[in-house]
Amino acid sequence: MKDKVKGLAAVKKIAESLRKRGERIVFTNGCFDILHVGHVDYLAKARKMGDVLVIGLNSDLSVKRLKGTERPLNSQVDRAKVLSALSSVDYVTIFDEDTPERLIEKIRPDILVKGGDWKEANIAGAAFVKSYGGKVRIVPFVKGYSTTLVVNKLRNWVDE
Repeated sequence: MKDKVKGLAAVKKIAESLRKRGERIVFTNGCFDILHVGHVDYLAKARKMGDVLVIGLNSDLSVKRLKGTERPLNSQVDRAKVLSALSSVDYVTIFDEDTPERLIEKIRPDILVKGGDWKEANIAGAAFVKSYGGKVRIVPFVKGYSTTLVVNKLRNWVDE
């Protein structure tokens, strides 16, 4: 199995090569702290929108700033390995910022995908992607699945 976890410079170079061959690059991002069926469904749907799926994975520091000091539950290395095991995922690159804006500007995806809890106006990089003719797509959530729900279930289970 090829190493799917790459630094931004490598992903940028790969994206440029793929683009020259006419392949469509799909990009999404997230914390993916506890992978669940909602994530798997979302990533499979995103991958079907193009030829290659690149994931921007929030680093541990980024997750702590966004979700609080108790998160992430899994390290960035472990989260990247788990995502890499999915057939729908082609590349994973880890970023420290709160948003993937810099990644999006370097990778220049043809399609930027986010989950159903996002409005296009609030999606980091959406205006940039649209500025060069790229598309922004929102994939509906699978109801009843979220990392927060899993964490709360576990907390309730432990407290019983």
